[in-house]
Amino acid sequence: MPANESLEATASIARDLIRFDTSNYGDGRSEGETDAAEYVEAHLRRMGLEPVLFDAAPGRTSVVARVEGRDRSKPALVLHGHLDVVPADAASWSVDPFAGEVRDGMLWGRGAVDMKNMDAMMIGALDDILGSGRRPERDLVIAFFADEENGGIFGAHWLVDNHPHLFAGATEAISEVGGYSTMIGEQRAYLLQTGEKALVWVRLVARGPAAHGSRLIRDNAVTRLAEAVAVLGRREWPIRLTDTTSQLLGEVARILGASPQSLGPDELALATGSASGFIQATLRTTTNPTRLSAGYKHNVIPDRAEATIDIRTLPGEEDAVLDEVRRLVGDDIGIQVTHRDVGLENPFSGDLVDAVKATIERHDPGAPVLPYLLSGGTDNKALSKLGIAGYGFAPLRLPADLDFPAMFHGVDERVPLDALVFGRRVLNDLLLSY
Repeated sequence: MPANESLEATASIARDLIRFDTSNYGDGRSEGETDAAEYVEAHLRRMGLEPVLFDAAPGRTSVVARVEGRDRSKPALVLHGHLDVVPADAASWSVDPFAGEVRDGMLWGRGAVDMKNMDAMMIGALDDILGSGRRPERDLVIAFFADEENGGIFGAHWLVDNHPHLFAGATEAISEVGGYSTMIGEQRAYLLQTGEKALVWVRLVARGPAAHGSRLIRDNAVTRLAEAVAVLGRREWPIRLTDTTSQLLGEVARILGASPQSLGPDELALATGSASGFIQATLRTTTNPTRLSAGYKHNVIPDRAEATIDIRTLPGEEDAVLDEVRRLVGDDIGIQVTHRDVGLENPFSGDLVDAVKATIERHDPGAPVLPYLLSGGTDNKALSKLGIAGYGFAPLRLPADLDFPAMFHGVDERVPLDALVFGRRVLNDLLLSY
């Protein structure tokens, strides 16, 4: 954008956050969130709040503050985001992933979608409310977590385990990967994330004899690992519809004027437009290979080969899927569970859901709100240990041709500037009314 053209405040905060490289490589390796956390802390203090910084490990900083509501008899609401991002290979991007460039009416950079956009919308909505001398309807717990991209070990899970008092009185939470718009036929609709799949990260380990690369070795660890990886990566898991997905597909069929029986789950999922990138994966378990590691020289057959598999099961199916994975790869492949977390499914009903529907109706009249199960996971998993029901509602009105799910962990991540303004206004309205 031209140098003399000012950037709207929400986009400016999001751009600032993108410029902090908070890349999380997993397994405890990270650029750290401390600088970004201190930036957020300064904004919250400017609003008159008393945020507290928590370091679960050096550089792994989360920020939490409490906002007093008008009606303190109501349960508190947790409004949370995360400050870390997945790494970005600059060579694959059209822009510097950590420059926060504005181009073509969009803010580009790692975190523009996942989820520094929502972090900025949270700050902006709070600033609008508190800066005008008002208060949210109920107490808010505002949290910006570290380490979400590695399962929250140094973030949400650590805070829930070590400082549960921070969330005292809270019964519900709002965070990422919901509230965005998609096109179903000619109808714009908003997807409220009411649940998410369970997470099981495993490491496959194959062993065999080390040998010269010229020898005939039928028990080659790399070969055996590759066979196991291929079996899991190509596995077609059966379709099973949870209550949430059944509700969603029923509504999609209604909007299209079709019968769920005539189209079938996959066709109805595809009819959700760009959102199908998430929704198709919620019809079944997925077992995606993500990393391979073996060997140290071209002419040496290694005695060990490893692969990581990202398993996402439907809620409650974790043990059964692990048993099937063991059967598929065979007894001679070791399986190490490196991280595991629960699946969630919350009702698409109640006062919060009604408030979300009413708020969207005020800002985009005639656009329905539909429930959906997220194929990934959020920090709502950690909060569920405290009995807090987490929903995904980071409201964005998006262009019909923007493949929003592809932006998550993808190349050239970007978000429309006007969508950030929309989200700030919607969150402001919701926090004042609910």
